[in-house]
Amino acid sequence: MQDNAVFSVIDAKKNKLKRNIINELYRSGPRTLSQLATILHTSIPSVTALVEELNIGQWTHGVGTGAAQFGRKPSLFALDPSRYVTVVADINRHDVKLIIFNLANQVIYRLDVDLHLDDSETFLSILREPLEQIVREAEVRNLHVIGVGVALPGLIDPARGLNYTYPHLNRPNHSLTDLLQELFNAPTYLLNDTKATILGEHRFGLAKGKNHVLSINIDWGIGLAAILNGELLQGASGFAGELGHIQIQESGQLCYCGKVGCLDTMASAYALIQRVKAGLLEGRVSKLAEEDFEKIDVEMVIDQANAGDAFAIDMLTEIGSELGRGLSIAVHLFNPERIIINGVLAKADKLIRRPIEQAIDKYCLADYRNNLSIEISQLGEMAKLAGAHAFVMQSLLDQEQIP
Repeated sequence: MQDNAVFSVIDAKKNKLKRNIINELYRSGPRTLSQLATILHTSIPSVTALVEELNIGQWTHGVGTGAAQFGRKPSLFALDPSRYVTVVADINRHDVKLIIFNLANQVIYRLDVDLHLDDSETFLSILREPLEQIVREAEVRNLHVIGVGVALPGLIDPARGLNYTYPHLNRPNHSLTDLLQELFNAPTYLLNDTKATILGEHRFGLAKGKNHVLSINIDWGIGLAAILNGELLQGASGFAGELGHIQIQESGQLCYCGKVGCLDTMASAYALIQRVKAGLLEGRVSKLAEEDFEKIDVEMVIDQANAGDAFAIDMLTEIGSELGRGLSIAVHLFNPERIIINGVLAKADKLIRRPIEQAIDKYCLADYRNNLSIEISQLGEMAKLAGAHAFVMQSLLDQEQIP
């Protein structure tokens, strides 16, 4: 009985070291055995044995040699991208994107589905078929799905896997989490889409190496996520960052949340289109007046603004100014070193960034603005997808789900 307990402790220690090796290779890329031994505070023979076991299990593999000042060049090891994968589902109001990522953070399969997020069990029924297609693709390629990540809009409690904004996706007998775990036989994690976006930026984009960053996601709603002291800010229930529902105008429009004058009603993509249509009905001169009124969308407005249309530029400037006014509150609260603009309105680039900067200059104390940069995301939609993948990997490692 005592021998079994000793072996159990030894196995637990070995598995922890293996996870630490996987974590280091995932975060930092290829490493030599000597580097791994130093980072893990263990001996080179111990690391060598562990890496050999991980190689056999197809978690790691050799990727050439590293630099050496003298003598033989040391072997480099990295995560093996050939066997283990994660599945990411980006579910939003426009469509659904289903992605298979390998351990090298590469997209190896993508399926775009023309399905709009709807708070109903019908949505889950329709989603099942494309998810089954992903299952079949993984089986054909002999891939093993180790985890599933879902990026969704709304108030999401990641610890409990619940979306409070879309409650019909949470039903115990027929929930989104249950469906994914049933199909993939793997742990499933839900995450707010804007938080997934900032994780992608922090791991791969403009927030890399930064400790205090805000990401503003300007889509049909407005989301905010924060990296503070190098960590994702979740809040007590995972709700931190609902900038879109702070009140900007006391006697403003009714928001879909039931409140009045929310930033969402004044500065979202939806608000932009409403402003544009109202202006055209008032007789404002614009090339947009030549478009099918009901089909006017954000891309049309941005295209005309880039072509010099004064009305379209005015509309984007108004939206940017309102966004900057709302963001000035977040700047005073969190004192970020960088704000990254994501979402559909990020396509307007300087036409949205400049009025945001001017509003922050106007409404923020100067000392807050001195060391703050405002940037347009370079990753685009990949920030959210890669961030959800990174969230899955870190959750699996933290919860000792692998190897």
